[in-house]
Amino acid sequence: MTHELIERLFLKTFYNPALAPLEDAAEIRAGKERLAFTTDSYVVDPLEFPGADIGRISVCGTVNDLAVKGAKPLAVSAGFIIEEGFPLSRLKKIVSSMQKAALEAGVRVVTGDTKVVEKGKADKLFINTSGVGLIPKGRRLSSAFIRHGDAVILSGRLADHGVAVMNARSRLGLSGDIKSDAAPLNAMIARALKASANIRAIRDITRGGLGTVLNEAAFASGTIIEIEENSIPVRPAVENACRLLGLDPLYVANEGKAVFFAAAADAPGIISALRAGEYGREACIIGRVLKDKKPQVRLKTSIGGTRLVMMLEGEQLPRIC
Repeated sequence: MTHELIERLFLKTFYNPALAPLEDAAEIRAGKERLAFTTDSYVVDPLEFPGADIGRISVCGTVNDLAVKGAKPLAVSAGFIIEEGFPLSRLKKIVSSMQKAALEAGVRVVTGDTKVVEKGKADKLFINTSGVGLIPKGRRLSSAFIRHGDAVILSGRLADHGVAVMNARSRLGLSGDIKSDAAPLNAMIARALKASANIRAIRDITRGGLGTVLNEAAFASGTIIEIEENSIPVRPAVENACRLLGLDPLYVANEGKAVFFAAAADAPGIISALRAGEYGREACIIGRVLKDKKPQVRLKTSIGGTRLVMMLEGEQLPRIC
């Protein structure tokens, strides 16, 4: 329904070449320079959870949206909608978390806005962040460039963030050190792009999860994307939690994972580059791109069958980011 709303209302009304691809960041020109520009709003509940908080994911999410476009993040804005009565001590903690994430990513928060609304007119705290980055000359990444024969590479384990938030929200008491994977991925992505000139596209796996991102890529490129169930890494504690809660890890949100589409011959070098840093140590090939008349995503199951991975209908976990 979100996709329908975007395509039927927002895209139709605001249509222009920069908006049309509907990717993680838009490409705009400033003289001879190519810039990536993105914005996102964060309404996560609860505001703090194991591994991160709303402040960290707001910075990491914006930095990652720029990085998957191939851009070097330069600056971030921060807009706060604060409910009357929200404790200042808690706000200070969240703002400090944002600054730590910005320092780790090598960006600065350079502008912002603050609004305080009456009690009951907002749910504690909402944050909007926008970001701008510089795209190097000659670099072009887009899901439309994905080709038959490309490898599909995942940077690490799925579903940590969504399950961590759900565990904290519902106080489920799930064991296994389940925590959010929220992280700035720009340094990891820069290493991969240095290792290969044949990366066609990179996508940030956030709301909607891997299944949704792969469907968007398949339809943008007119290809079939086939993934192997046994190759998709999920932490055992997270997998058990998903089974308990009736969730599919393919659709659970992440805040520190990316999927790469690249020439198969370059895959080993890309994986080595990803594994050289903290946030890509479990990078692996999870599938391949095939050519056919009907774009779709297929999953080869552990028992030898094949099933379609459809676009997510509704949200498994609302208020997750």
